[in-house]
Amino acid sequence: MLMKLILLFTVVPLVELAILFKLNAYIGFFSTIGIVVFTGVLGAYLAKSQGREILFRIRYEMQDGRLPGDQLINGLCVLVGGAMLLTPGILTDIVGFTLVIPVTRELVKGFVKKKLQKMVDEGNVNFYFRW
Repeated sequence: MLMKLILLFTVVPLVELAILFKLNAYIGFFSTIGIVVFTGVLGAYLAKSQGREILFRIRYEMQDGRLPGDQLINGLCVLVGGAMLLTPGILTDIVGFTLVIPVTRELVKGFVKKKLQKMVDEGNVNFYFRW
């Protein structure tokens, strides 16, 4: 797990930097900076609006006496997607928009549910309660 994180935090920024340099060569410095700033602002706005909507749905489901499992996964996706959108880079923006936009988030949510179910079935998930 540690090796995967090291690779993630070293390889991804290098790839993002290479893409931004290539983009700079094609469209220019200020256009590249403009894209990075625009996607950051748009991503922050989308993450905030989607986050509010998800919080509203969580409250509604809890008041209705239901567990908000789907909405918690939605919230996780929006949180991670928002962080990705605030990170400068083209690849992280693509992943971030995929996680924040509701239509594409549904595809990711299905994958996350299957992965969590598999972990529970294999006994790789432990629940701890503190009183």
